[in-house]
Amino acid sequence: MTTAASVFPVLGLRVTAGPLELCGITDDLLAGLGDLAVAGIHDPDAMPFFVPWSTAPAEELPRNLARYHWGVRSRFAPETWSLELAVLWEGELVGVQGISTKDYLVTRTGETGSWLGRAHQGRGIGTVMRQVFCAFLFDHLDAAEVTSAAFTDNPASLAVSRKVGYRENGVRRVVRRPGELAVVQELVLAPEDLVRYQEPLEVTGVAGVRDLVGLA
Repeated sequence: MTTAASVFPVLGLRVTAGPLELCGITDDLLAGLGDLAVAGIHDPDAMPFFVPWSTAPAEELPRNLARYHWGVRSRFAPETWSLELAVLWEGELVGVQGISTKDYLVTRTGETGSWLGRAHQGRGIGTVMRQVFCAFLFDHLDAAEVTSAAFTDNPASLAVSRKVGYRENGVRRVVRRPGELAVVQELVLAPEDLVRYQEPLEVTGVAGVRDLVGLA
């Protein structure tokens, strides 16, 4: 029987490690992510994201998130793809962890990104979800390195990167919001530098994802 996961195998992917679970973002999970975003991700005056999607009116955020993730599915191809996974901690939905890449079969690299609902920040979850996700990329999707980036006035994100093992890889100056200059710290992580989470990974559904990205 044809299922959503057989058509788009990311929906059947599950990575667990201790209390953490990463899984494909189904339509059922999209509603919960919308509620998380409406409840808040950061201070109103701050902007940790390169695309300021979180500033949309509360009544528009759930629909915007759904449209974005539906678009991720529709555009997924071996040449250019984003792997976005829901993050659950002890069974509770807390955020999203992902990677975006182009020409992955040649470069074997991509840029990681994530967000956590504000109520779940400051508990170490951000570090664990990045550790587990990067280990999955290295061990199961054959990544040679992964990158990340954060504004220099986002110490929480930079602290997570340091804990995981990323090293600094230059800076660049960008416009964050109209008329506002911001400095971005670039980061890179090699497999041998990854500080792995203490719990082993259990992975199901990866064969279909490898086929989807052209690794099978």
